[in-house]
Amino acid sequence: MKILLTHSPEAMANYYGERALAALRQAGDVVRNNKPHSLEGEELINAAKDCDLIVSYRQSPGPAELFERLPKLVAFLRCAIDIRNIDVAAASKAGVLVTQASAGFITSVSELVVGFLVDLSRGISRSRIHYRENEIPKARMGRELKGSTIGVIGYGAIGKEVVRIARAFGMRVLIHDPYQQVEQVSLDELLAESDYVVPLAVATAETENLIGSKAFKTMKRGAYLVNVSRGNLVDEQALEAALDSGQLAGCAMDVGRAPDQMPSLDLARRPGVLATPHCAGLTPDAIEHQAFDTVAQVRALCAGEAPPHAVNVASASRLARLGRERGRGLVSPNPL
Repeated sequence: MKILLTHSPEAMANYYGERALAALRQAGDVVRNNKPHSLEGEELINAAKDCDLIVSYRQSPGPAELFERLPKLVAFLRCAIDIRNIDVAAASKAGVLVTQASAGFITSVSELVVGFLVDLSRGISRSRIHYRENEIPKARMGRELKGSTIGVIGYGAIGKEVVRIARAFGMRVLIHDPYQQVEQVSLDELLAESDYVVPLAVATAETENLIGSKAFKTMKRGAYLVNVSRGNLVDEQALEAALDSGQLAGCAMDVGRAPDQMPSLDLARRPGVLATPHCAGLTPDAIEHQAFDTVAQVRALCAGEAPPHAVNVASASRLARLGRERGRGLVSPNPL
């Protein structure tokens, strides 16, 4: 099979890696993207016109036009969990299989949360900035994590790991997730009692601006916000107002509403804000996990099996083009 890898060279180095590339090449003929940016739009369609599979970086969208104009395409494999920029309904209508990767970044994201908690509490980055500017920083009172209260909104895989680590630090933990069977509190109670609020909910229409003006007013004065999930969860204008008023003592963010879910520059450069460039999941272990997921998916397709983490296998009629009847030999995809 002919496989298009949409990652730019930089994205390839950071988000796929040579080991996974070598394994992918054992499964098929890999076409590389040598442009300095990830493929999308007309460039992506042209590059994929003779390909059976697309292994897609997160910045390569899958709009309806792509599936309509690539009659040879059998599957669109996303090397990430987030498939919001893939038109799955259009892919299903065209008979194209769509997959996503599993969460390989649970440890790396959770550990960054811990780093943010410590830095917010002790002013490590603030002191470093002063020293770099040849100034002696003023010694300020810090806060211990032990005995403090952390509120975790969303009790998925990362939420569970953050809770485990927080309890190991001796923190009081409050959880809110209406979709999980777990001992929890209401959102308002969590916001009112937490010293640190960590939203880890899935970005949906329901959770858009989940942390907005009302939420900030409900939060304990002097609390901290840590966002490593999605920029969509936070109303940034309300966040700035909460920082300006002192309602919020500080904020740490790895995501925002700038392109590629980056923190916006205006927010990131503010005093009291710690920001990193959407790199919470950027460790070798985390990246190889997701890259090798796509390798496993290609291997499954070669073997006539439904790949793990397929989202529309029942509609993937083009699988027959791999030399198998639709459905024959296919097993149910692993649960997401």
